[in-house]
Amino acid sequence: MIVFKYIFWTLYRIWFYILVALPIILLFPFLVLSILKESWYPYFFKLARIWARFILIGMGFITKTEYLQKPEPNKSYMFIANHTSMVDIMLMLVTVKNPFVFVGKAELAKIPLFGFFYKRTSILVDRSSPKSRQAVFLRAQRRLKQGLSICIFPEGLVPEEHVLLDQFKDGAFRMAINHNTPVVPITFADNKKRFSYTFFSGGPGIMRTKVHHFIPTEGLTTDDTKTLNAQSRTIVLQQLEAFSK
Repeated sequence: MIVFKYIFWTLYRIWFYILVALPIILLFPFLVLSILKESWYPYFFKLARIWARFILIGMGFITKTEYLQKPEPNKSYMFIANHTSMVDIMLMLVTVKNPFVFVGKAELAKIPLFGFFYKRTSILVDRSSPKSRQAVFLRAQRRLKQGLSICIFPEGLVPEEHVLLDQFKDGAFRMAINHNTPVVPITFADNKKRFSYTFFSGGPGIMRTKVHHFIPTEGLTTDDTKTLNAQSRTIVLQQLEAFSK
């Protein structure tokens, strides 16, 4: 029986990468056109949402999302969520309709096909470089002024399997305060169980998401960064604990 499980997990992983690549190949001309101008990013975002939904459906994931508050059209937000899986990006794209730009690690730009568009549409950060972190702030500022939102997984890296939620980095919260942008905490309940970074694991099923009440940043200063960080993390952590009961 265990042999069949390992065969299934291996084929399941291969199938995932096929699903990632296939729509990119099919939509390639339209995706390239949509990134020719920075102002055309919302069109790219719509195509990215189709790509994401295609992958989630193809993997047998049934998404169930609860919104305590819904983002308003044409408003900018700082979306944050726990990070446990390769499908976090796809689920975020399906969950949020407001066009947003990912802030993520530069290593993902090395992935064939996906990386080509990722490095041209996302804000890449080298966490070991203070210069890179400053460049991220300036690029995010420009994107927010364009009316877009920002999405960051504030744990920075995917935590080890036994860690429910790692500590949050301050960058997202400092940025939200500096730009008077509401923070939107989002909890992904089942991504680790469905498709974690552990190769021999995962499978089809329900993926629950909860979009929490927004946290306003008006009137806050950078001295409030740690407090905003802790408040956001507590919201996500308590929901993770509730989901696991």
